[in-house]
Amino acid sequence: MKTMITKALSVLMFAAVLSSCKKNNREVIPENPGNYILAVTPVAQTGKADYLVTASSLEEGKVSIIGNGVEQDGTYRYYVTSGTKFFSMLYGRGNPGAVTVYDVKEGKISKLSDFTAATVHAFAPVNKDILMVKVPRAYAATGPTLANWYIVSTETNVQTSEGTLDAVAASQNGEIAHFSWIKQVGTKIFAPFFSIKNNSFETDYPDFAGIAVYSYPAMQYEKTIKDTRTSFIGRYFTDGLAVVENGDTYAFSSSVAQKGGVLTSTKPSSITRIKAGTTEFDQTYLMNFETASNGYVITNWLYVGQNKFIANLEVKATTGAYVDGKRLAIVDVVNKTVSMVTGFPDAASIVNVTVNNYSPKDGKTGYMGVNLTDGTTWVYKVDASTHTATRGLKVEGGLITAIQHVK
Repeated sequence: MKTMITKALSVLMFAAVLSSCKKNNREVIPENPGNYILAVTPVAQTGKADYLVTASSLEEGKVSIIGNGVEQDGTYRYYVTSGTKFFSMLYGRGNPGAVTVYDVKEGKISKLSDFTAATVHAFAPVNKDILMVKVPRAYAATGPTLANWYIVSTETNVQTSEGTLDAVAASQNGEIAHFSWIKQVGTKIFAPFFSIKNNSFETDYPDFAGIAVYSYPAMQYEKTIKDTRTSFIGRYFTDGLAVVENGDTYAFSSSVAQKGGVLTSTKPSSITRIKAGTTEFDQTYLMNFETASNGYVITNWLYVGQNKFIANLEVKATTGAYVDGKRLAIVDVVNKTVSMVTGFPDAASIVNVTVNNYSPKDGKTGYMGVNLTDGTTWVYKVDASTHTATRGLKVEGGLITAIQHVK
């Protein structure tokens, strides 16, 4: 899994930075009870599992996994929050993985249950459930090529149903429709995908964006929303869809389809729209992101509300299928504007920017994890109204891999 490989490499890089820094005795930082949960990967040793720590604020103070935190079972984890529940899912590298469910009581993490589920590639809250999908990378030797889906209740914390999908039908071109993510849009499930050839992430259709539409909870395939003005939506293990307050859905494309190790899309990185209540791309709307940003490509985003996003940017010349942007900008999708964020560390001083971040969706505020080359790790508060970033909570002992809030 590319995300987890990147995470492991980042840990190695960060550990090397720490070892090159002047060694000193670190202070023991006490627990910081609160309803923010941060997943932190230790850097003292490679191959170590994440720790979960709480914080009362993301704007000040310190937290540490040194003598604190809840250690996770297994080295590769991904996280999703639904209401008062925090789900920690083990990536089993093709094997089933443990899922642990937590809540927060009096500012401290409390385990509610454990169960085993299949390793999946896309997951999201839907109603009072967590929907998870495992998509194949290769055609079946015999019979149809199937993806597996699973539904876990956030009320009972157990799996309630499962089924299969035809993994080829949605692409409508004979390639496998590999979901980049899934999203609840109204009563439907939208699954943006990149079409891939047998056991590879290459495609013969680089200038094509597709979103498979399914009913819920039956997960019956209904149609594919198609567009040829951009390349595919999102990126591997990256959510490229967002539903704004009026029900419209916006989608970003990094234009990173590839074949033979070379980017092959002729379309620019762009943002498109599906209007509320429809299942077609709005042909009256197209935001050429490269033009609006003066030469950047969008690689990820965090919706902060009121049609505004904090976007990760990468220079066009250094864009790649798995390159995560280290520059930030505020994107207004209605006004089609891109405003660079000031006060954020220079890209050269960043090891990586956390891809699983948090916003209260108040129209202006987002919190981004940043791991720096000087060996320090911080949460930065980004103000979308002023296009500025401010250093906040300091994290000791490892790399931030996720920032979430539990009610």
